[in-house]
Amino acid sequence: MERSLSMELVRVTEAAALASARWMGLGFKDQADDAATSAMRDVFDTIPMKGTVVIGEGEMDEAPMLYIGEKLGTGYGPRVDVAVDPLEGTNIVASGGWNALAVLAVADHGNLLHAPDMYMDKIAVGPEAVGSVDINAPIIDNLKAVAKAKNKDVEDVVATVLNRQRHEHIIAQLRDAGARIKLINDGDVAGAINTAFDHTGVDILFGVGGAPEGVIAAVALKCLGGEIQGKLMPQNDAEIERCKGMGIDLNKILRMEDLVRGDDAIFSATGVTDGELLKGVQFKGSFGSTHTVVMRAKSGTVRFIEGRHSLKKKPNLVIR
Repeated sequence: MERSLSMELVRVTEAAALASARWMGLGFKDQADDAATSAMRDVFDTIPMKGTVVIGEGEMDEAPMLYIGEKLGTGYGPRVDVAVDPLEGTNIVASGGWNALAVLAVADHGNLLHAPDMYMDKIAVGPEAVGSVDINAPIIDNLKAVAKAKNKDVEDVVATVLNRQRHEHIIAQLRDAGARIKLINDGDVAGAINTAFDHTGVDILFGVGGAPEGVIAAVALKCLGGEIQGKLMPQNDAEIERCKGMGIDLNKILRMEDLVRGDDAIFSATGVTDGELLKGVQFKGSFGSTHTVVMRAKSGTVRFIEGRHSLKKKPNLVIR
């Protein structure tokens, strides 16, 4: 992939964030998601690449745009696979909560797992703890491993977990171990990424979330030198058959090399609402401000970009 593609992709997540942030706290999650998706699609049309959506808003008959298999870009440039989550945290935006992101990940064609839209059990850590954790190991063993890797006591380790009834057993074990817990209501892509940045205070992510989000998080952690492991968790016969049809072994632990192959990938995320890692969109008069992180695996470069956007000169968030 060409290195200039990184900055082009920043424009995509910035537009999605600006469009969806207008809906913050208004209680309309679908409208916020639609705004992010439409803006993202419009800017993708200007990007010099031959992209195919492998993780998107759904199948063609379920989503009007950014559906799985959709072609993106001008048709000229590198051939890439694209994973998108135009608004990671629709409920967060609707309620005016914390850590909503506009997110995308890109890799060379054929290098992203075409993860089915179902649950995935996950464990994620930052660079210091790579190789120390095992998704099949007891919670306490993984806490001790991370504590040792980061030169902490178990009581100082912060684990982030989606606040769901299905995670009650995980939360109970974390409390029994004396670890600190950060419960999040939505947005486990942000939860996974935060394990790789010390200033977020997060050391490890546990629990079950969406499989597509697991692949997107894997791209970010590949760029950051972190690690995520996953196991697909189909909930019915139809999901089991879908995995079989895709040639996915349900007993296999999905590791970094399964989720995102090759030595190159790009990840971009723009904050929609404030979070530990990124500031949310702010509006003042005819301007909007954004805060974005963009990373590339091949170079290991991580950039934080603050943008100021004239909403008069660029009312549709794109200039062709």
